[in-house]
Amino acid sequence: MARKASETDADIILMCGVHFMGETAKILCPDKKVLVPDLGAGCSLADSCPADRFADFVASHPGYTVVSYVNTTAAVKAHTDIVVTSGNARKVIDSLPADEKIIFGPDKNLGSYINSVTGREMLLWDGACHVHDRFSLEGIRNMKEEHPGAKVLVHPECRRPLQLIADKVGSTAALLDFASTDDAREYIVVTESGILFEMRRKCPDKVFLAAPADDAECQCNECDYMKMNTLEKVARALREESPEIKVDPELAARALRPIERMLALSK
Repeated sequence: MARKASETDADIILMCGVHFMGETAKILCPDKKVLVPDLGAGCSLADSCPADRFADFVASHPGYTVVSYVNTTAAVKAHTDIVVTSGNARKVIDSLPADEKIIFGPDKNLGSYINSVTGREMLLWDGACHVHDRFSLEGIRNMKEEHPGAKVLVHPECRRPLQLIADKVGSTAALLDFASTDDAREYIVVTESGILFEMRRKCPDKVFLAAPADDAECQCNECDYMKMNTLEKVARALREESPEIKVDPELAARALRPIERMLALSK
């Protein structure tokens, strides 16, 4: 979304997402006014990687190339060499020399997945998304017994045991593409449940089932932060041109470099 924002000639960008998304858009569009519906919409994954602690971690491992998932604050990106998305992480890592020492953060599950498919031994920051980290392996197996023909679609931010039972591991875009072209009729979707709307819209003849969380009383397959964005808040943001995302120019300049390097490597 931030890349799309940088391609528009509009003076104002309204980012209907969480705070780090607005920051990334502002970094790529420093001359535009970037709004978000609710400044309180944060990200548990980004929160799991405080910039000061990450900077200390990087400093304690000299000689490492630092690769950070885009789900991070601008301050963490400023301590990063290359930013990646879940969709291009493997391609970016594969582009680096085989003997290059790499720190990957903040998502340990995504990092573990990239290690498994590339044969790397990246040093992983111990962070995770609270939604993807709490899906129930037992619950998914029970769903498979009830729906034996269903295929399991797993986002790489999920824990390794869930990745191992997947028919497809991939970014939200990759999972959507797989479901659109695959011949199965039912799918168990192991990622944030917001994707189900688009899956059902694009594939109305198929059945998409939300995977359960470990805690039956907790709707942990939903991101409460993303749900903070409402039509009422969107209308108010457009009307008042607020709240606006601000990023210190010096910090933004440092955070821009790893984003530009990702864009160059992932072409």
